[in-house]
Amino acid sequence: MDKRKLKNEELKLVYGDIEANRDAHLRRVKEWIQQPSVSNTGEGIDECAELTRRYFEKLGCERAEVVDVGETKWGKGNPVVYGEYDAGQDKTLLLYFMYDVMPVQDEAQWVSPPWEGAVVKMAPYEKVLIGRGAVNSKGPGMAMLNALQSIKNTTGNLPVNLKLIAEGDEERMSIGLHKFVNDRKAELRDADAVSGFGWQREDGTAWPLSGSEGCVYVELETSGESWGRGPQMNVHGLFKRVLDSPAWRHIKMLSTLVSEDGNDVLVKGWNDGIEGPEGELEELKEVERYVDPGSIKSALKAPKLMKGAATKRDFLVKSLYSSTLNLDGIWGGLTEPGTAGAVLPSKVTSKHDIRYVPHQDGEDLVNKLRRHLDSHGYRDVKIKVIGDVKWTRCRYDTPIAEALFKTYREFGVKYVKLPTFGMVGLGPYWPAYLFARDPLKLDVCMGGIGHGGRFHAANEYLVVEPGSAPVKGFVDSEKAAASLVYNFAAG
Repeated sequence: MDKRKLKNEELKLVYGDIEANRDAHLRRVKEWIQQPSVSNTGEGIDECAELTRRYFEKLGCERAEVVDVGETKWGKGNPVVYGEYDAGQDKTLLLYFMYDVMPVQDEAQWVSPPWEGAVVKMAPYEKVLIGRGAVNSKGPGMAMLNALQSIKNTTGNLPVNLKLIAEGDEERMSIGLHKFVNDRKAELRDADAVSGFGWQREDGTAWPLSGSEGCVYVELETSGESWGRGPQMNVHGLFKRVLDSPAWRHIKMLSTLVSEDGNDVLVKGWNDGIEGPEGELEELKEVERYVDPGSIKSALKAPKLMKGAATKRDFLVKSLYSSTLNLDGIWGGLTEPGTAGAVLPSKVTSKHDIRYVPHQDGEDLVNKLRRHLDSHGYRDVKIKVIGDVKWTRCRYDTPIAEALFKTYREFGVKYVKLPTFGMVGLGPYWPAYLFARDPLKLDVCMGGIGHGGRFHAANEYLVVEPGSAPVKGFVDSEKAAASLVYNFAAG
């Protein structure tokens, strides 16, 4: 029997197993969600790492371990879960997962408890699963694990060898994964390609990612101790009559970084090296067909987009070819909502994610920020780097990319190839650089079908049954994951 016919025969069995076990497979998603794993606080991280290890072990991995990465370049890393499955096949696929999630934040905003994984009706979808990590990314990750389990159940083996990596620090700039990959580079280099989870947009299109934007995350701190003025500890607010305020100094410092509307970075040399869209205008025309700034504005519940981002072209140029300096949060003194009282804070801290593109560099941007603060009289303001994820260019002429595109065609899903020189994605970074650049230099392409939304927000959801919506449901996402593995094996 030729490989193509064998693949089709085996996939029929695999699809049948996925259909027969749809309820059990969904329960595994719920189980993973019901185990909290908040990387920024550490809540449930160790327990979720062990649960993930058991998933790898159940699949049949001869090696399934929770790896304590220890101290990293940026602090103590969370465990990485690693598995190896030797199927005796010609190709080895490295699959990337993340088991950590964002904090719940305001639980009162959720329509069902965020750690429950309840299945509810949510227009325009027939059924969705609500929970923290539902789409980012325990749901899509479990779709792949379930698909692999169904392949194993029906054929007794897998069509490829596997290396499985699940990190617990994606929401902390992948600091633990950075150390793990560099520590284990010798044994990871023999993989042939890297893939993992993915999903469709609301309009049903898929946007595969081979690369990633860069992101360096920093904290800025102004304190009376470093400044040599103002209080050295929090004191009563009445003393503002006679003491300088580190808090107001911090606000004044922040105002020097950006334009009046907050949209243009005023740090000298900030945009040096950025490539414009001039060489990719034809590619942009194709992508424009699938971009609707109005619907994006509506989905974000924003009255308007920022100046210069309203048209399709402008929206894409802003999204793909620009750098940002965001203010993610600020704290000091009285921070509890509704708290009355009078305090003169001795210290104020703000956190900032800095998104950057080719050919910028995170360390260089931090150095430019340091020089800006020094030249504006803020030598006392401390900069702490939380982590740095490098940008990575994408490629679509690789066997793993072709396997993914073939899968999309098999399931009737329209896919969009983003330009290869821009930010290569309209969403947050992922640590592609650790796989595609040094030290591994592997082919990378991430993608899948199915849909979910409300990342980092209340009521994060994964579509179970789409109803009339133009996306695929959870069962189809598992079938597509199985197809991707077979397509890569046969390519």
